[in-house]
Amino acid sequence: MASSQIVPVIEASSQIVPVIEESSQIVPVIDVHSDNFKELWPAIVVAIKTSSFIALDTELSGLGNRKLLLAESIEDRYKAICQAARSRSIISLGIACYKKLDNKTPDTYLVQVYNLTLLCLEEYIIEPQSVQFLVQHGFDFNKQYSHGIPYCKGNNKAGTDDRGVHIRALFTELLRARKPLVLHNGLIDMAFLYQSFYAHLPERLATFTADLCEMFPAGIYDTKYVTEFELRLTASYLEYAYKKCLLDNSRGITSGATGPHAHIEFCQYAGHMSTYVDFRECPAVASSEGTSDICQRFSAFGWCPNGTKCPLSHDTDLIILEDEKCKEDKKKKRKRKRDKKKAGREATEGSSIFDGTPQNKIPKMEADPEETPGAGAASESCPDTVPQIKVEGNGKQDEGQSMKTDGEGNGTCEDKADQRNSATIGTADENGTGGGGGERMRDSSAVTDAQGKKGDTGTHRAGFDAYMTGYIFAHSFALAKKEDVGEARDENEWIPSCLNKIYLSGKAAPLNVVKSTFAKSSKAHVQKMVVVWGGKK
Repeated sequence: MASSQIVPVIEASSQIVPVIEESSQIVPVIDVHSDNFKELWPAIVVAIKTSSFIALDTELSGLGNRKLLLAESIEDRYKAICQAARSRSIISLGIACYKKLDNKTPDTYLVQVYNLTLLCLEEYIIEPQSVQFLVQHGFDFNKQYSHGIPYCKGNNKAGTDDRGVHIRALFTELLRARKPLVLHNGLIDMAFLYQSFYAHLPERLATFTADLCEMFPAGIYDTKYVTEFELRLTASYLEYAYKKCLLDNSRGITSGATGPHAHIEFCQYAGHMSTYVDFRECPAVASSEGTSDICQRFSAFGWCPNGTKCPLSHDTDLIILEDEKCKEDKKKKRKRKRDKKKAGREATEGSSIFDGTPQNKIPKMEADPEETPGAGAASESCPDTVPQIKVEGNGKQDEGQSMKTDGEGNGTCEDKADQRNSATIGTADENGTGGGGGERMRDSSAVTDAQGKKGDTGTHRAGFDAYMTGYIFAHSFALAKKEDVGEARDENEWIPSCLNKIYLSGKAAPLNVVKSTFAKSSKAHVQKMVVVWGGKK
């Protein structure tokens, strides 16, 4: 199909297909490689330019020293990230373009998802742990080396970043679009994108954040920060956050609860275009009846050092349902405790047993021993027999879990220090990162084994990860609007409390992407601005 035929297919409203079953989704992800990049270029650029916001995700060849990536000093972390970005490469880039449809139900989005296979033409390090993780999740290295879209890192070498059909020119189009950028635990992603498609990373973190402010004037949003500090979910690794948001949004729609709710529609790709589409299924959260015990480490952080050998369940659906049950049980327990105290106070009125007892001591005498603080700490855990390691939305759910070093989606870690792969996790333990991570890993325990243990359903790809990131943001935006009913809101505002705040693993405060009065933009960035916007900001 010629390029001129692609754009009308994607833009034609008759080709848009609504997602009827909101609790489950089949997401069309367009596979982009060197053989079809030129053909798909017009469609990708149109999707970027007409979007309301853009979500990105990357797969990386490695991250280097996990211990340094989790250093106490943020400046030291940045130096370690720079070293990784300069010596490793992006091997896959996911782009999810969310376009709000004005003629539909409020908060309805047309979503187009692209998964770009890339090949860095310069020497770079690829870590065995990353290879193992990616192969376990179906990444085809033969395809990457034979059909990957070529690119060179660092400063522009040919002077053509603003024209031509190549990945650096596509990144320039992304900047020119001036759309809000959404990532999940995005510090490492941003550094790799900058080094790979823009310019050499500046030496200082303050200079880097100053550059980012001008590169993305519409703002950067980190859904890891959103889930931790705004939604305050029990866990915040990407797959958990996505499935929890999908479930909550679906319940709101089916119950007829007051909106707004997020609604998703996809394009119907016909003819030749259909050969490029990879359909990624995310089924509805199933019932938890008759299920096996849940792995508490995987439940909390999205990774497990035992990987496929773990005898416990790594099923995210079951984890979500168990968390909801625990939360409900705690609510009921607190209510019973309040009712019991109230009944106790009423019973003791006029009773001589408390005569002469100080008023502040009576509640303690009334309390059931099981309800006292000492015993309550244990009884609050759910299930009682399993030690809990989750930390709710306070920015300290760490254990190496959020830096994108060992986990979920970048071939090295989900939060890129979160959960990349079981082999990486072992290395992280040795390096003293406290077990290495949780989010990006989604290890091979994701496959149903002979014991019937179900884990990830095989949805992992940079493109699908970008889609999940965007969905979390769309759902969170709908919730924020619901809470702000009656308040004046700029139609271009998304979630102001999360604007330009990037999650930092193990820290109670985010990295603020601001231009300090004490930091100047980098020289390379100033030169690039002339290319991108003709010197106009």
